Amino acid sequence: MTKVGLIGAGAWGTAIAQSLANSGRDVIMWAREEEVVDSINNRHENSLFLKNVRLNEMIKASADMNDFTDCDVFLISTPAQHVRTTIEAMKDLLGNKPIIICAKGIEVESGELLTDVVKQVMSNAKVGILSGPTFASEIARGLPCAVTLAIEDKTIGEQVVKALGSRTLRTYLTDDLIGAQIGGAVKNVIAIGSGVVQGRGMGESARCALVTRGLTEMARLGKALGAKRSTLMGMCGVGDLILTCSSMQSRNFSLGVALGEGKTLEEILGDRIAVTEGVHTAKALRLMAKNNAVDMPISRAVHEFLHEGATIDDIIEKVLDRPLRPEIV
Repeated sequence: MTKVGLIGAGAWGTAIAQSLANSGRDVIMWAREEEVVDSINNRHENSLFLKNVRLNEMIKASADMNDFTDCDVFLISTPAQHVRTTIEAMKDLLGNKPIIICAKGIEVESGELLTDVVKQVMSNAKVGILSGPTFASEIARGLPCAVTLAIEDKTIGEQVVKALGSRTLRTYLTDDLIGAQIGGAVKNVIAIGSGVVQGRGMGESARCALVTRGLTEMARLGKALGAKRSTLMGMCGVGDLILTCSSMQSRNFSLGVALGEGKTLEEILGDRIAVTEGVHTAKALRLMAKNNAVDMPISRAVHEFLHEGATIDDIIEKVLDRPLRPEIV
């Protein structure tokens, strides 16, 4: 695998492209916006989605599908709710090449994991997930990180790891597609709750308790769906949860902080270009938990606050009034 096609030129996609190009990979990015294509090709920056980062001059961008026909592997970094339409539009181009989803979330309308969405469109797709505790700005600056690549076919997985991994992009291989996706989805919702606690000034002890119980919810859902516990205890589970729930670089955590400080969801999202996945995932996670008879009170509380008109005081009272019970998953 010598040429990587990166579909989606948001902050995360651009950061991956930067890491690959800095490691000598041949990478081309697809972007819908003409201004992004021009910015990457002519000024070597993505001023719309990843400001103040000088991009490797070897990164090329295009909106023409014909420029991607010789790619050996495709990374899909569009937002989770656009994965289906992206695959539908590009399925002839993607063919039988490995497709690696870099988004984190669950499709709201169907309640499906993203790999299942891809296989509904392309039944024979060689699909995987790239997930882990990463911030785009740090990866783009060449700082080291570790991620998980989940794909069922070990041979293809090893080829993709060789194509994507580098000294600073440490890539660990697993065949647990479910665990990798559950970790990446649930942590965004818990991060919003963690941010609310921070913004409301409830203290670090309360925030730590919420994140810990959030991990329990992640493990419960993972167990119900057949995920491996070791995956959820790794990079794309507890690792991503710790990072996302503790830094203002996290769009989900920072959204929660702003909510806790009294801003409305509409005000916060109106000021943002990038998608905050946890807002959408909260809806899908609520349905998934219900359908699988999994108790996820924190995730449910975040959903009620974001989408059902509950107030922060309502949520706090409801969570604190839950009966005490043994600490089990």
